[in-house]
Amino acid sequence: MFSLKNASLAGLLIAIVALAVLITCKLILADGIVAIVVQAIAVLLMIWARLTFGFRSFHASADPTSGGLVTTGPYKYLRHPIYAAVIYFTCAGISSHLSILSVMMGIAVVAGLSIRMVAEEQLVAKQYPDYKSYSAKTKRVIPFIL
Repeated sequence: MFSLKNASLAGLLIAIVALAVLITCKLILADGIVAIVVQAIAVLLMIWARLTFGFRSFHASADPTSGGLVTTGPYKYLRHPIYAAVIYFTCAGISSHLSILSVMMGIAVVAGLSIRMVAEEQLVAKQYPDYKSYSAKTKRVIPFIL
């Protein structure tokens, strides 16, 4: 049966499998200075987002938490800073190890997380009426662009 929670779980599993392939094949860690800097920024973004959001939840399937809509810290600029950080980190690693496999796995990571983001947004919008106006002025993964 299709549900937003099942879709978010499927997206997460796709991303995890693709990341596991990249890690196993040693295609995830950057070796060029620019890519290493991007990965360091991605890690800092993830930490900042986690500290801003707090440790109130992590669910395998999308499940909006109580406690209010978080719109401060990196959430002021991005609706999904943790997923954005994973995408930035992955793309930087792939840029250091370009191959058909790395690009395919990178596409899978982005696709899986995109599925999850869309499902989460629909669930959060149901719980928090302010989400619609927040999402209209805040980009999903790239500040001011996308």
